[in-house]
Amino acid sequence: MKLPPIVSREEWQAAHEKLLEKEKAATRARDALAAERRRLPRVRIEKDYAFTGPAGKVSLLDLFEGRRQLLLYHFMFGPTREVGCTGCSMVLDQICPLPHLHARDTSFAAVSRAPIARIEAYRRRMGWDVPWVSSFGTDFSHDFGLGPREPDPDQDQDGEMFALSAFIRDGGEVFRTYFTQHRGVEAVGPVFTLLDLTPLGRQEDWEDSPEGYPQTERYSWWRRHDEYGG
Repeated sequence: MKLPPIVSREEWQAAHEKLLEKEKAATRARDALAAERRRLPRVRIEKDYAFTGPAGKVSLLDLFEGRRQLLLYHFMFGPTREVGCTGCSMVLDQICPLPHLHARDTSFAAVSRAPIARIEAYRRRMGWDVPWVSSFGTDFSHDFGLGPREPDPDQDQDGEMFALSAFIRDGGEVFRTYFTQHRGVEAVGPVFTLLDLTPLGRQEDWEDSPEGYPQTERYSWWRRHDEYGG
């Protein structure tokens, strides 16, 4: 590896402070973006979607659990699959203990097209306690631009995408306020943020790193947390 030069403590401090100026500018830019996000218009959810939860039918309003806001993760887990997507699994691994969100009147849940029995079996295997419902038999994924119309037993998770939606409740009415997917979903967890702070970074082939740094094909290194080697 072509490692950066070794310098004195004073030279390092000067370089660090120069970078810190840019980090502070990025923080202010993120704050401004969040402020703009809070002012986005909202769209009313007109359909009365009927999901399936462990105890039976569940509405979108039920997922709020009486709170005012809802973050809903669209998890790639198709009806023909036995286990959920590895990348989505890493996302759910990173969700904070939900009482922290509940303290700000916010609920969190996941939704997938797999049957609820497979969802529950996989959730137990992964040790997650987030609410998770099945949308199979509904047009929910299709209406949100993330999957095919239901029912179609020949479709699997390859016809579906992951994403995060934000909703707000006003009495009995539900409104969608925000949506993100692809790298926008990185904000929900610390794995990539922590790796970005390390000398070697994420070690993926798209990164701008010094010559000789270890890099593997993007999206290929992660596993379900019980599938990594010793």
